[in-house]
Amino acid sequence: MPPPDHSLVRLLSDWLPRQRWFGGKDAPIDELSIGTATELRTGDPALHHLVLDVRQNGTTDHYQLLLGVRRHLPERLHAAAIGEADGHPPITGHVYDAAHDPDLTQVLLEFMASEASAGPLRFRRAPGTGIRTGLEGLPTSAEQSNTSLIFGDAYICKLFRRLSPGVNPDLEVNLALTRQGCAHIAAVHGWAELDPGDPAEPGAEPVTLALLSEFLRTGTDGWQLALTSVRDWFAQPAPPDEAGETGEVTAEDAGEAGGDFAAEAERLGAATAEVHRDLAAAFGVVRTPPEAVRDLVFGMNEQLDQVTAAVPALRPHAHGIRQVFDRVAADASGLEFQRVHGDYHLGQVMRTDAGWVLLDFEGEPARAPGERRAFAHPLRDVAGMLRSFEYAARFLLARDHGLPDGTAEALELRARAWAERNRAAFCAGYAAAGGPDPAAHAALVRAFECDKAVYEVRYEASNRPSWLPVPLRSLARLAG
Repeated sequence: MPPPDHSLVRLLSDWLPRQRWFGGKDAPIDELSIGTATELRTGDPALHHLVLDVRQNGTTDHYQLLLGVRRHLPERLHAAAIGEADGHPPITGHVYDAAHDPDLTQVLLEFMASEASAGPLRFRRAPGTGIRTGLEGLPTSAEQSNTSLIFGDAYICKLFRRLSPGVNPDLEVNLALTRQGCAHIAAVHGWAELDPGDPAEPGAEPVTLALLSEFLRTGTDGWQLALTSVRDWFAQPAPPDEAGETGEVTAEDAGEAGGDFAAEAERLGAATAEVHRDLAAAFGVVRTPPEAVRDLVFGMNEQLDQVTAAVPALRPHAHGIRQVFDRVAADASGLEFQRVHGDYHLGQVMRTDAGWVLLDFEGEPARAPGERRAFAHPLRDVAGMLRSFEYAARFLLARDHGLPDGTAEALELRARAWAERNRAAFCAGYAAAGGPDPAAHAALVRAFECDKAVYEVRYEASNRPSWLPVPLRSLARLAG
């Protein structure tokens, strides 16, 4: 490989912080270098695979970039432009993010189909599958931490922008669930990986670069379906009381809306339990001693201390939250832990003609790879989805800041009724399909919900202050 093209490094240092998938926007880049550079296609346009080593605040993160090179950049690619590199060949010319160039993204399909290798890159095809080539891939606009390419109506390819050591949990879990015959995942067709930097390192694993899965062309995002239901419910006339006047709304009233979501919430609960069952079969189950449960509570209290110090609005609820946690520790008994989704909410599921499908088993991106692979109690996922119902119920309220007090209060009651109805339906479906009954583990579910809501407080305070009342309102109820 030729020595680094310093003009390209300068261009990348300026371009990278402006990308929405770049995770280091809160600090300047101290140093950027090109860790690996692999030529995947010659000519015009040319395609190079780069791993960028980005040093910030004493730590180094690694980012993946498909780099396109053209002598003349067509107008359709101007939005993806990085600049004009004047280094030695082959990185000479107009350089850009090739994820936006369908002439080049189809190379990924070709390489996976043939199980090709290029330098330290390895392209794999899932056992027993075939991959259609010649399809053009274009990125979706939905994701932030990764980039997904849609190839016709056949495939979706997730490019992991910020790379983590070893096999990505999304690939690991989906392959394992495929072997279990799980009906609630998108089939894996292929993937790309990078050889470990030091093959002599004990236990070194290849780094997952991309995951090619079935494209769910009939799928509808669970979050959007839920919002449609909330919007329909908010538009319904207020139910009358016995005297014929407007009365308070209840969870049962929320079922009168034309877009009632409860039946789908129940089916989603059942699908979640079935996936948990298959995860347990694929990865096993461990019986944790009471000490492990107390360690879990210690971590919850530790996060609570950190967020309370950073967000004063949480302080009035801290004592009540700690009591919720402490009740779990005081009654600690052994629990069965297993692999779980780890970042479960309505945006991670899709409703297809065949039923609910669970997506994105990558876990919370902010957590270390070991934490994302760690076993946990399956009710942690349940609590994550219950929190998501709370968010869906109040999404429209959080956006509309100019509502009169009376209207805002009435809609808050409706939001509470919608959330209550769908939370109950989800839990019923989960328990009926064989998952641990949330009602029988109410203290544990409540603690998981509080822990998730505390995490949400930190996130909202830093990113969306207008949304801060959503988790705070939930905590007032959970810890009251």
